[in-house]
Amino acid sequence: MLDTVKNAPVNGLDLAALGEVVEAIQADSSKGIVGFDVVTRWKGQTRSETTVTGFNIAGERVQRSHKIVADEPFELLGADTAPNPQELLMAAFNACITVGYVAGASLKGINLDSLEIRTKGELDLRGFLGLSDDVAPGYQNVDYEVVIKGDGSAADFEEIHQTVMKTSPNYFNMSRPIKMNGTLSVR
Repeated sequence: MLDTVKNAPVNGLDLAALGEVVEAIQADSSKGIVGFDVVTRWKGQTRSETTVTGFNIAGERVQRSHKIVADEPFELLGADTAPNPQELLMAAFNACITVGYVAGASLKGINLDSLEIRTKGELDLRGFLGLSDDVAPGYQNVDYEVVIKGDGSAADFEEIHQTVMKTSPNYFNMSRPIKMNGTLSVR
């Protein structure tokens, strides 16, 4: 696909720059290794603030500065000052696959008019509260709908949809178990 890349951006994406990134990673796979890390600190009640200070790409640190705030709604003992962790999880999923749809459309030369992803899930608080070992503390299912409009055909959009499900990191992360390697440090 990248051999047909145009010089003009499509949907705001610089396809020539994307082509250069792809070529660099194809030539040296170590350039495609990225590592992300965050630090979350409790700020009282159910509020937390997560700091993003950078990420690693191809063995080099890139400095960044972002803050992500989370809280719970009043009904779940929070102050409702920010989205809760479950909403942030869904937002992270939606944001990740959004990149895939935009990139996929752009690579096909499809100009998008709109893209909206609606995601929802339901969990049973009995699992979180430890009230029943028979109730999972998280989602059994997450439903999402992609509503996309642009100058591509239905077949084009279906192909993009299948590619996103095959290549999206957060689709992968949420659709399969991830081995979590936790440690505890008591100070």
